Amino acid sequence: MAKKIVKRKKLRVFRLLLVLLVLTGLFFGIYLFLQIPIKNIIIKNTTYLNDDYILDLAKIKNYPSYWLTTNRSLKSSLEKSPYIKSVKVHRKFFNVLVLDITENKGLFIDNTTNQMILNNKESVPIDSLVSTFRVPRLLNYVPDNKYSKFIKKMNNIKQDILGKISDIEYTPNDLDKDRFLLYMDDGNAVYLTLTKFNMINYYNEVLGQLENRKGILYLDSGNHFQIKE
Repeated sequence: MAKKIVKRKKLRVFRLLLVLLVLTGLFFGIYLFLQIPIKNIIIKNTTYLNDDYILDLAKIKNYPSYWLTTNRSLKSSLEKSPYIKSVKVHRKFFNVLVLDITENKGLFIDNTTNQMILNNKESVPIDSLVSTFRVPRLLNYVPDNKYSKFIKKMNNIKQDILGKISDIEYTPNDLDKDRFLLYMDDGNAVYLTLTKFNMINYYNEVLGQLENRKGILYLDSGNHFQIKE
């Protein structure tokens, strides 16, 4: 019976080491690439929220890895804030992040609950951030069946006019249960109903006709001005 000869293959040590060296270099190259930090962060379209608040919330204040910081994680972290409606994340050349923020609008501070009401009808407790919002205070209780509509009407007020209202009081009478009194920063007062609430947006035009006189502007029934004595 003939013997079967088995040839032993020589171990190609050099080629194996070369492959391991290439793989190791590739691994460390990818690792170092992924560790490249964010070089610049641009925050756009914020009015009330400062940059530190955004950076802390997004967990990028220390400029972490550009590639390991995903758009989804940034959006998820930022949109948890009741002050932020939506976020768009853009990336630019050389590791630049652009955060395009759409804020929720602060409408008023409800003194009965000690919270600020936002345009999405969410409420937030009074804190240091709320103090940066220039919004009026609602002084007294508004019935639930009026409150939701009141928030909607407040959301339609122009930002520059909203900043001129210091206090709001719900003042129903026998003729109208939707009546409110707005105290303005300039010393005037304005009566409005929910159906005519948008008329406050013309306050600047009306103000020019008052010839610097102070008083009460009745826009709830008719349009007349009562001068203060």
